[in-house]
Amino acid sequence: MTASDTSSPRPRILVFSRTAGFRHSSIPDGKKALLEMGKKEGFLADTTEDAGFFTREKLKEYKAVVFLNTSGNVLDSAQQVSFEEYIHSGGGFAGVHAATDTEYDWPWFNRLAGARFSDHPKPQEALLRKTEEIHPATSGLPPVWTRFDEWYNFKDMVSGIRPLLLLDEKSYVGGKHGDFHPVAWYRPFEGGRSFYTALGHTAESYREPLFLTHLLGGIRYAAGLP
Repeated sequence: MTASDTSSPRPRILVFSRTAGFRHSSIPDGKKALLEMGKKEGFLADTTEDAGFFTREKLKEYKAVVFLNTSGNVLDSAQQVSFEEYIHSGGGFAGVHAATDTEYDWPWFNRLAGARFSDHPKPQEALLRKTEEIHPATSGLPPVWTRFDEWYNFKDMVSGIRPLLLLDEKSYVGGKHGDFHPVAWYRPFEGGRSFYTALGHTAESYREPLFLTHLLGGIRYAAGLP
């Protein structure tokens, strides 16, 4: 585990980046960015790939858990139960990019994350349109945002998610949903809070001010921070 501090009473988040499938080379960049973000924004970020953190007692220390480009089956059945209890007790979840490529055999996680990854075309530039002006994950973004990333198509998208960013499928090649589809969303979920963004494939994302503004807002929502 890497911790930004161990003695401060500031709120804590857990950044979990274990992979059992495809591993993004941008994970170290994401960890570094979140550690620096915490120092600037008044929270502590602990980074780990140890699923042993998913116990009732350990999770109580955290306002939110960030699944940073996780993939595959990364938690055992007891750890899954502990995470469900954590969310039911008011905890927060923030999923980044490949978080929807995680735990395909766990239906509850699909409902928490909001969808499952299906496939993607090659990384390319595309247009994003924000749907909420005042949400912390979008308030600092332009109405139309042009950026380069790996754009996901989804399956098993659940009802009740609240879209934050819509991807304009006319602006790139490889979309399969129609004219627009959500690539970031949020919602209250079973006593806690869920935020997901499909952005964040590239290492450059974690040095991009607008993306970091978006990610920070999503984490603040998930953690219940002002």
